[in-house]
Amino acid sequence: MGITVEGVNKQFGSFLALDDINLEVKTGSLVALLGPSGSGKSTLLRAIAGLEPPDTGRIYIAGQDVTHQTVQQRNIGFMFQHYALFKHLTVKENIAFGLDIRKVNKQQATRRAEELLELVQLKGLGNRYPSQLSGGQRQRVALARAMAVQPKVLLLDEPFGALDAKVRKDLRNWLRNLIEQVQITTVFVTHDQEEAMEVSDEIVVMNKGKIEQIGSPAYVYNNPETAFVMSFIGPVNVVPRNSQLLRNFELDNAAPDVFVRPHDVVIEASRIEGAVPAQISRLIHLGWEILAELTFDDGHTITANLTREQYDKLNLKPQQKVFVKPKDAKSFPLKYAA
Repeated sequence: MGITVEGVNKQFGSFLALDDINLEVKTGSLVALLGPSGSGKSTLLRAIAGLEPPDTGRIYIAGQDVTHQTVQQRNIGFMFQHYALFKHLTVKENIAFGLDIRKVNKQQATRRAEELLELVQLKGLGNRYPSQLSGGQRQRVALARAMAVQPKVLLLDEPFGALDAKVRKDLRNWLRNLIEQVQITTVFVTHDQEEAMEVSDEIVVMNKGKIEQIGSPAYVYNNPETAFVMSFIGPVNVVPRNSQLLRNFELDNAAPDVFVRPHDVVIEASRIEGAVPAQISRLIHLGWEILAELTFDDGHTITANLTREQYDKLNLKPQQKVFVKPKDAKSFPLKYAA
């Protein structure tokens, strides 16, 4: 049950929310729409769901043109960020709500709700009310409700945005395993790069209503096609071309800004070939890694990642003089703008 979006545009007054969007979502895949606020990711998700009709373009689900179909006709499972559970209904009744609307036999609806409770690991909690559950449990109930009607595709809008970091991470792993188990085509919206990298088969990076790049998490991270993608996916130092750090590094174009990942910065306590001097202005301990802030004589500052082993070997201290060079750096023809 794949999804195809062809030449979709959507405008709200003078604001162009979607600008000629073309997208292919493979059957059974888990795809993340990733971008900052206002990038168009939620508008695209709502267009696929039938909640926001496009001004132009076509949308196909399982090869069928659904551009002018209602939400109900598309058979979409949709889950919102804030659950939208009915407080006066039990967990089991919430899950079965969509089936009741479709006039499914009561006994059949109850059986389906119980199956889903087991699938989302909430067996035995069917008679509780949403207020008696944790945030993570309520999120699972919302997902079970979206899946109850056996939708063609599942659409999730910032599914973990309202949860704390620990619960969010646990649910990410759980969702990945669940989607693999039920084999349903899933598209989810997020602004969290780590979430997109960890969960999805493919990432669609959006910016200002356009798709900047599509690819697997590893490919997009290692092969960014634009300055925006480079700056948005993972931590990065934006270094002026005339920075002391780049004195001995060859670049393939004349872009004013150069991008260097913190893990691509080499630090040594003694001088090495191609390195330039810098001072450690700050050391930030993050448990399994150390983040070093480095300041050069020309005033430019960057950050570098060190493993605990590297840190111990170098025996680094604040204000210490070290020697630094980039292992890799990328520049793009167009200047990066946030």
